[in-house]
Amino acid sequence: MRKFLTAAGLAVLGLLMIAFLTLQTPDTDPAAMRAKYGAPPSQFLQLGNGLTVHLRDEGPRGAPVIVLLHGSNADLHTWDAWTAQLSKTWRVVRYDQIGHGLTGPNPSRNYSLDAFGDTLDQVTAKLGVDRFVLAGNSMGGGIALHYALAHPERLRGLVLVDAGGAPVRGKPKGNIGFKIARLPVLRNLMRTITPRSLIAQSLRQTVGNQSIVTEAMVDRYWELLRYPGNRQATIDRFGAYPGPVDAARVATLTVPTLILWGEKDPLIPLEAGKWFAAHIPGAKFVVYPGIGHIPMEEAVGASLGDLQPWLAALPADGTSPPLR
Repeated sequence: MRKFLTAAGLAVLGLLMIAFLTLQTPDTDPAAMRAKYGAPPSQFLQLGNGLTVHLRDEGPRGAPVIVLLHGSNADLHTWDAWTAQLSKTWRVVRYDQIGHGLTGPNPSRNYSLDAFGDTLDQVTAKLGVDRFVLAGNSMGGGIALHYALAHPERLRGLVLVDAGGAPVRGKPKGNIGFKIARLPVLRNLMRTITPRSLIAQSLRQTVGNQSIVTEAMVDRYWELLRYPGNRQATIDRFGAYPGPVDAARVATLTVPTLILWGEKDPLIPLEAGKWFAAHIPGAKFVVYPGIGHIPMEEAVGASLGDLQPWLAALPADGTSPPLR
């Protein structure tokens, strides 16, 4: 019997090893990824300490500046449609945040809100940008809010697009990728096993407008997640997830704020957007029916139609919120 159990155990172990070798997905080639996703007008900005940031800086040099921060496991290309329009009259700066895209992992493995804010400071300093409007989606929105509270003197305005950080979760459905990333054992497998089908399913579960989930979009998310070090960075980030923002602190925000939200967001429910609208003084709040987690891609025309007039109405000194 003991020999039978040993043989059975070895057989199971062998099957598991075969499954692992079959399912594992290797890192992508950095040179190939730069050629595919980092062509002009991309730049690679060396910030020191081994960190090089992939960014795009477009629009008239003398124009007012807006900086765009993408969400978790996304990249600067999520802002392509907005940039195409905004860059006609604004200087638009967007970059792959630490642990994402062609920027890759933070050499220090620090993914705190302060670390993301420090990267923003270094990028804007290198580009000679002093004051700007800051917009962020999802994780990027949480980073933008944190930055606005810490450095209000630098911002002319704040745009939160389905932003993270509210102490209201409602009943999110989430997506399979984020569910796995929140489970310590399973997320460790993501370092080597990340099937394309998982990324495709996650994207479809994230949006309300299914037409935007193209083969090219799935490829981009899948390939850049597998950029060397990004999968480990994802594990590190989810392991150090910050708590929600304090209501009393949010109430002190003096930066003019626009809140844009997808009604059907399955990751960060509409209740979170309502919470921000109720607690940020003078904030303008817009909801998009039938839209999910990324309105700047799902509802390009509608979101720009709300954003551009709001930007135009911002006071030059950024000290007073625009009229609702």
